Amino acid sequence: MVNCTHQQGDKPFLSIAACFYKYLYCSLLPSRMNVGVAHSEVNPNTRVMNSRGIWLTYALGVGILHIVLLSIPFFSVPVVWTLTNVIHNFGMYVFMHAVKGTPFETPDQGKARLLTHWEQLDYGVQFTSSRKFFTISPIILYFLASFYTKYDTTHFVINTASLLSVLIPKLPQLHGVRIFGINKY
Repeated sequence: MVNCTHQQGDKPFLSIAACFYKYLYCSLLPSRMNVGVAHSEVNPNTRVMNSRGIWLTYALGVGILHIVLLSIPFFSVPVVWTLTNVIHNFGMYVFMHAVKGTPFETPDQGKARLLTHWEQLDYGVQFTSSRKFFTISPIILYFLASFYTKYDTTHFVINTASLLSVLIPKLPQLHGVRIFGINKY
């Protein structure tokens, strides 16, 4: 075993190979193991949107949805943008605001059972980077859809209603609020 401490009375190393071995052994290997340290969350739903690559995957999914809709021959470009916006917002509403609970068994004694995914996100802390990203992304998609539909009244009304259906539940004032008791239990 190599001693990784260098003191004044130590003999100089005999070869370059010995120096390299000491460097590898002392620098690159961990000095001690953290036994029994867990890296899991109480509720994995709270941090999943902060995972590495999730924002890129989300944007690629929306882009792939748009390309698939563009490949359907009888859809015009304005219809495709409106469909992309509506399908995206419907999926976001269902995934973030309608489905409650967790798919995991969590030791939180049922606290997350009555919360939507949006309310569980970042432990309910408002204005985090992931909440800002998932708030601004439907707005950007709405602007793109409005631009490419040339602000046609029919498309504009559909896109605006779709946008409001996902933006209103994201407001901090509506955290935990169930309008008319819908989705209360």
